[in-house]
Amino acid sequence: MLTLTQYEQEMLVGKYGRLKQQALQKVVEYARILGAQELCEVTMAHVFCGAHGYLSAAGEGSVEKIVSQMQYCTEEILPLTEMACYCQSDCGPMDPKAYARMGVSETEARRNREFLDYYCQSGINMVGTCVPYLCGFIPMPGEHYVSSESHAVTLMNSLWGACGNADGLEAGFWAAACGRMPKWGNHLRDNRQGTHVFDVECAVNSSRDWDLLGYTIGRKLPPHAVPVINGITNRLSIISIKYFFAAMATTAGPEMCHIVGVTPEAPTLRAALGGREPVRRMTVTVQDLEESYRILGGGQALGPIDYISLGCPHYSIEELRWIANMLDGKKVVQGTTVHVWTASPIKEVADRSGYTGTIEAAGAVVLTSSCPLTSERMPTGTKTVGFDSAKQAHYIAASRQVNVGYGSLEQCIAAAVTGRWDT
Repeated sequence: MLTLTQYEQEMLVGKYGRLKQQALQKVVEYARILGAQELCEVTMAHVFCGAHGYLSAAGEGSVEKIVSQMQYCTEEILPLTEMACYCQSDCGPMDPKAYARMGVSETEARRNREFLDYYCQSGINMVGTCVPYLCGFIPMPGEHYVSSESHAVTLMNSLWGACGNADGLEAGFWAAACGRMPKWGNHLRDNRQGTHVFDVECAVNSSRDWDLLGYTIGRKLPPHAVPVINGITNRLSIISIKYFFAAMATTAGPEMCHIVGVTPEAPTLRAALGGREPVRRMTVTVQDLEESYRILGGGQALGPIDYISLGCPHYSIEELRWIANMLDGKKVVQGTTVHVWTASPIKEVADRSGYTGTIEAAGAVVLTSSCPLTSERMPTGTKTVGFDSAKQAHYIAASRQVNVGYGSLEQCIAAAVTGRWDT
């Protein structure tokens, strides 16, 4: 039976306004379906803002009407009031400033701006990124949050001991408005213990190694399992780990992952498992990583390359520095388009540091707030594409009629300069 606090009861009867009332009503319905016994206070929300394609299901109408219908699940128009917690926006359908460089029309950009302005007036910070944790969205251990980005949920739960679930886009907006979510799943300590152990028996050093490791573990992971990664001895970086969790979220749906000796709830293998025996124990070998590499399109010669997209998840400032150094004094060959994706706050630092200028002097384009997946766009006439991201390679190969190459950042830069994707 679901028990509500006095404040929640007051919100539910409309004492704090119709928006909060409607949001909490949906949260309560959600909680009852899940069998949650109480709600938890959400202090941070990472929500999916912008004129995304799925919103067209609501038909024509004002932004206010569409948001009410699609995100708060009501035909009643509910103006957005101030959100109940700190909020950031996830990726959008375009770069809100450099949209023309993506081939987006002025009409589409104006509509997207209407949505962003509407969200902004309620206190949602327009950061527009899938890496909120690189831009100030850092829930502390035990802090309850929501996020619309799959790998970010796994990363923040695992690395910091924060508490969140992959609840869905609409649930994120409910939580942002009322500051509550069902206390279930990863919000409860007992549900966070590891179930399946992966003994890593191969070297994992580069970002690509971590990308392939995440993809491989995801291929082997059963539904609703919590992986425990054992055997990692080298130092991790936030760059490597974001690739790891993004790739694992692509081939599986874990919202929690323990890395023995690294993540806070896994000082030992026994602690990660909560003192229990694992459901199953598996090994990961170099042959497993090579198989993932082949599945993703690695190791093949595609010939002339039309489009290279870098920055999934969005690039950090350090990665932008790396690309600037690689492209310094070089030129992207005519006929090949290179897009480099990051968050707008990170691009601001790159602008000040000279990295953006160097990258664009070489003929690449630095963009923010989106990617080929969320924008559902690639340059017109694209037939061959190259990625340094398992997530992008996996999803684009399945959804577009293009030839996909997967490789390291170095291979992508070499292809950009030569115009060819070689093995």
